Amino acid sequence: MPDADLTGWTVGLIIGLVVVVAVVALVTPIIVLAYRIGKQAPRIDAALRRAETNTAPLAALTTTIDHAETIVAGLERGRHRLGG
Repeated sequence: MPDADLTGWTVGLIIGLVVVVAVVALVTPIIVLAYRIGKQAPRIDAALRRAETNTAPLAALTTTIDHAETIVAGLERGRHRLGG
């Protein structure tokens, strides 16, 4: 049996191993970051819920502005009737 040239196989194996190591090196930080975000998610969600509760009254601001404009318009009419 003649000696087989295994250089191609060796080079292919080395390239394959380098690719696998590179992929692992790139994916590992992403997985670690996703884990950290997952651990913080409940606190973030709770903070967002508090923010929603604290800012809900701002929805009524339009109504307040409408009432204020009505009051100001009435005051202006009264001033003009009094000669001011």
